[in-house]
Amino acid sequence: MTRQAPPRVLTVAGSDSGGGAGIQADLKTMLALGVHGMSVVTAVTAQNSLGVQGAWELPVEAVRAQYRSVVDDIGVQAVKTGMLASAELVEAVADLLSGTDAPVVVDPVGVSKHGDSLLAASALESVRTRLLPTATVATPNLDEVLQLTGVRVESETGLRRAADALLALGPRWVLIKGGHLAGDAVDLLTDGTATHWLRAPRHDNRHTHGTGCTLASAVAAELAKGRDVPEAVSAAKVYVTGAIAAGFALGGGIGPVDHAWKRHRPDRR
Repeated sequence: MTRQAPPRVLTVAGSDSGGGAGIQADLKTMLALGVHGMSVVTAVTAQNSLGVQGAWELPVEAVRAQYRSVVDDIGVQAVKTGMLASAELVEAVADLLSGTDAPVVVDPVGVSKHGDSLLAASALESVRTRLLPTATVATPNLDEVLQLTGVRVESETGLRRAADALLALGPRWVLIKGGHLAGDAVDLLTDGTATHWLRAPRHDNRHTHGTGCTLASAVAAELAKGRDVPEAVSAAKVYVTGAIAAGFALGGGIGPVDHAWKRHRPDRR
């Protein structure tokens, strides 16, 4: 008998040659969570544990061709976006997403873990006006909140103000990631009416490369399985917390989270 295909999830993002973030992290996450991952490469980076040494975006026509090739033949149950690099790519991807009947998770990648810029300043307005309105869930960290809205969050009390500012740009739900704050790792998920606070203990582990990509991909994977947004985000939070706890040293800088942590620790669900 032929096995029925698992849910299909498409990542539209840049490549990380070091394997810790970008499409590599996305596909590892999708495999770990039992969905079939597919990719549209938007940019290629020379990247390792120390930072990004170079980045080259792909032509818009190459991105469009990859997307149509996958969606028109295989189909998707969810799409996740990551590094889009330029205004031209943001607008092209937004057009493609608007014509796709599947939930969309937008990770508005602006800078890398090491502070390297991954989005042209000229693309910010396109992210605000074209990309975010396509999002079922947007998953910015606090640096990206500041970049997109001008709202600076310095404590947990500021997360709600950040969420309101992001919701005004059009996504159905926003997940404001508070991982850069002191104390427990607390995130706020809201659609402007329902509010969910997600808390997890902060692990004393500096090897957290790929955290944002991993979380957004996990949300997309859970949405593809048919979970609603709060259920999908809650399950993704559990997964990424375990991956952070199991992060390992690689190279001379910040190592990656461990996408296969459940395989190594079958007692942890």
